[in-house]
Amino acid sequence: MREGPRSADTGLRPLSARSVLVSALLGTDPPALPPDRLARVGSLFGLRPGTVRTALSRMVATGDATRDERGWYRLGDQLAERRERQARGRTGPPASWSGQWVQAVVLPGARPAAERNDLRRTMERLRFGELRDGVWMRPDNLGRPVGDAAWERVARSCVWSRCSPDRDERLAPLLWDLDAWADRAGVLRRSIGPLVDALERGDAAALRPGFELSAAVLRHLVADPLLPVELLPRRWPGDPLRATYDRFDRSYRRLLLAYLSSSGAPGPT
Repeated sequence: MREGPRSADTGLRPLSARSVLVSALLGTDPPALPPDRLARVGSLFGLRPGTVRTALSRMVATGDATRDERGWYRLGDQLAERRERQARGRTGPPASWSGQWVQAVVLPGARPAAERNDLRRTMERLRFGELRDGVWMRPDNLGRPVGDAAWERVARSCVWSRCSPDRDERLAPLLWDLDAWADRAGVLRRSIGPLVDALERGDAAALRPGFELSAAVLRHLVADPLLPVELLPRRWPGDPLRATYDRFDRSYRRLLLAYLSSSGAPGPT
């Protein structure tokens, strides 16, 4: 069943060296940066060039990043998939919906813990909610991923069907904690306003808290179930949060680009 964050929790958390570098790559289009710019991002958080070099080496070793012929670092495949989920969260749900739901019932039988955990992570990544143990549902408005190995594994473990439940507006609050998501979205949106003003003034001191807030907002948008408007509570804050974040992101990218392009940036090799 659903679990949600505390309503007053903005999702801000201390960022490790790896988190800083991963977030920098996730927020770059295309997701690749030279080492000197990654070191410059690290300097926002007091990370020394040696610390950045060590973190990048570990990311390459674990597959979180690759290094191309130019020496630039690029997101690995698994993190690239996370970036796609972030993009979907920023775009929001499709405008149209047929009214049907997708239901997945896990086939009976014992499974290793790793396989059970993989199934749960994959279903949550695909924005399904668990009605009860082994029964996952969501509105059929997002389509199915193509070429997703984890999805293919899960698909073989379940029986799939489409249905049109009566009073389906009652299902959504059972599958997701919509009140908690909405409360936290409101806290995040209110936190963005003062930072946008500072960013638009060119205040570089806003870059570090802005970086942390950006990561929190993107994590929250990944957790948006992207429900059709017919199933959303009144005054759902999803689209307002996306619009406010888009304004913030434009201002942040302009100031961060100026910061990264400034001279004297230390860089790992």
